[in-house]
Amino acid sequence: MLVLHTPEAQVSRAKLKAVKQGVTMTIPTEQMLALYRTMVRIRQCEEQLARSYAAGTITGACHTYVGEEAIATGVCAHLRHDDAVFSTHRGHGHALAKGVPPRELVAELFGRETGCSGGRGGSMHLFSPEVGMMGTSGIVGPCILQATGAGYSFQLLETDQVGVAFFGDGAVGNGAFHEGLNLATIWDLPVVFICENNMYATEVAFAYSARNTDVAGRAAGYGLPAEMVDGNDVVAIYEAAEAAVAKARSGGGPSLIECRTYRTRVHAEGMGESGYRSQEEIDRWKARDPIAAFARRVVEAGDLTDADLQAVDDQITAEIQDAVAFATDSPWPDPATVADHIYGEGA
Repeated sequence: MLVLHTPEAQVSRAKLKAVKQGVTMTIPTEQMLALYRTMVRIRQCEEQLARSYAAGTITGACHTYVGEEAIATGVCAHLRHDDAVFSTHRGHGHALAKGVPPRELVAELFGRETGCSGGRGGSMHLFSPEVGMMGTSGIVGPCILQATGAGYSFQLLETDQVGVAFFGDGAVGNGAFHEGLNLATIWDLPVVFICENNMYATEVAFAYSARNTDVAGRAAGYGLPAEMVDGNDVVAIYEAAEAAVAKARSGGGPSLIECRTYRTRVHAEGMGESGYRSQEEIDRWKARDPIAAFARRVVEAGDLTDADLQAVDDQITAEIQDAVAFATDSPWPDPATVADHIYGEGA
């Protein structure tokens, strides 16, 4: 069954109306605080990484997740460490939401041996199997197949683990999208596909590269349950992901969630806008900032206070400062280990 939410403007108006009418949030207060904390952690970490890139302490590519924090936060809130997440070149937010400590993330981008990939992967190759972060990659599309493969493994092992793929709108034109969705559906695999539709693949508008920009609507061709949500509304994502993850975990098969969102920074640090999108468009989406919108909503609903949120902001500021200090003081990888992890070890 295909389920589509109302257009984003109608969704926003409906939710605002609900708050003004005094409708209470259905999410427990502690969970709302946890959602806010994760979004702020991602935002502050990404802004610090952008500053570090400008200062020259990060070499190579650095694709930030600013503006899209609600998606990783809402989805990963329902995942356990033994669930497997596969991500993209824009994967810092997924790593942090899945449980990678800021210290290990920043150290990895600084190229230090204390990084989550030992300083060998950098921004686009983040691995932390201990928390189920099974890798980010600059190659578009394979994460869809990897999550499907993980789901197949879990099915064979008869566990209740779930595989999750985060991918952008640019990946839906890749053959991996068709192959992954089709296989997961015909075998009822425990997989959740999360399309972060931010309207651009690098600098190419999705509306230009595809006649049909309704990603959730494409799922009908596979008989795959799908939903489109406002990707800047962490509550909508949290609720959609809750149902999809529970369905996969209980043997009900895969789902697809399309999250309509927007990255408010450039495609990658060091790049310019190049005129492919207008400043007016950027400003319009900045006004829909997912963190600020959630903060207003919970305060107006009376669930949290400005002081509660400020305490989180201050805590995360100290956490990110500590992460930068830790990464700066960490050693570089030993050159003698350059050939490690290239070949299999043991008999």
